[in-house]
Amino acid sequence: MHMEIVFLLSYQEGEVMNMGRNATKAADNPFYKARIHAATYDDRLYSREGASELLGISVSTLSDYELGLTKTVPPDMVVKMMDLYHAPELQNYYCRKLCPIGRDFPELKEETLDRSTIRALSVFERMEWARQTLLDIAEDGKIADNEWDDFERVLKLLEEIEQLSQQLRAYAMRTKFSGR
Repeated sequence: MHMEIVFLLSYQEGEVMNMGRNATKAADNPFYKARIHAATYDDRLYSREGASELLGISVSTLSDYELGLTKTVPPDMVVKMMDLYHAPELQNYYCRKLCPIGRDFPELKEETLDRSTIRALSVFERMEWARQTLLDIAEDGKIADNEWDDFERVLKLLEEIEQLSQQLRAYAMRTKFSGR
């Protein structure tokens, strides 16, 4: 009787109930999002039971990861999820948000190939300046007081290249597997 009332209320509000398919508490969790996205090409990943079996962990452990109840997800498990879900963004998320050593990693933003290519060409144009500036700074084997601003600009450009490289690698991994 209670189940009928809940269904009726949901139906009257125009909602479609999809029992077991949408986890509201885990909806913003990157591990959950990656699993659900991967389920579009592997039905076993729609359920925590199927995913936990493939990952070699208990359902409750996977649930704890997806609900954010586990303070530290083991790095080897992040790698397993990354590989199983074909989600390279999990590595970036783990390093930036969960690992105390990697908190300075640049954020991996999902961009289209054409947008990333335009950004790459812009960076390539600035590389000659950075190469020459770095040679000038390093010429005497030390960074003079008046060279620090330029040195910081070179470092910022190198960080931009690092971020772009990660984005293109993630794009390639997602695209190669999904065939898009």
